[in-house]
Amino acid sequence: MKISLRKEVWEANLSLWKTGLVYGTQGNVSGIDRKDGVIYIKPSGVVYEKLTEKMIVEVDFNGNPAGISGLKSSVDTPHHLFLYKNLKDIGGICHTHSKFITVFSILGSPVPVLTTAHADVFGKEIPVSRYVDNTEDSIGRELLRIYKKTGCSAIILGRHGLFTLGETPSKSAFYALMAEYCAEVSYYALIAEHLIGKRIVPLDKKEIEKWYSRYHSSRYGQK
Repeated sequence: MKISLRKEVWEANLSLWKTGLVYGTQGNVSGIDRKDGVIYIKPSGVVYEKLTEKMIVEVDFNGNPAGISGLKSSVDTPHHLFLYKNLKDIGGICHTHSKFITVFSILGSPVPVLTTAHADVFGKEIPVSRYVDNTEDSIGRELLRIYKKTGCSAIILGRHGLFTLGETPSKSAFYALMAEYCAEVSYYALIAEHLIGKRIVPLDKKEIEKWYSRYHSSRYGQK
């Protein structure tokens, strides 16, 4: 039986906490119901361990409350709304400040494709944007610019954190988990490169395409 979108958004938010991708009340996952014109998203400032399904906030396409939770939506709601309005093929957005991703956001360096696991999921390096402030649509516009340029489902926002775009809320949370894994592996590999003086190069482009194509084909997973 298919679960409700509100429940999926709630479970996706909890998964961030359970996998250690968020700290305190930071981070959020949202999902969109384009037919009914509503977006479900984490409430602002609520700790994950106390988050219930009923607390998930429902807003319309203009960010106005549309549900009965009585809670304010995440302060990141405007960025989610901007992306949903400009990218019609996405159904979920995730935002985190996970540790290793944040290191790359400070360095202003993309996460290179060093492993087949990275190639599988993303098929390209995870890009990093320039720094922008949080006024009006600054963040949304910068994320959209990078997405149109790279097509990557995970984008590191300079000096900030990660935004991932998925077909569903749960898929966007999965991308956030895998992006952090790739960032952690790459971080330690690059540190080791410096310590032992052995040059590490990304996987060959053809190999990356080979792994990505297999992972995203009918050969992988279940029906």
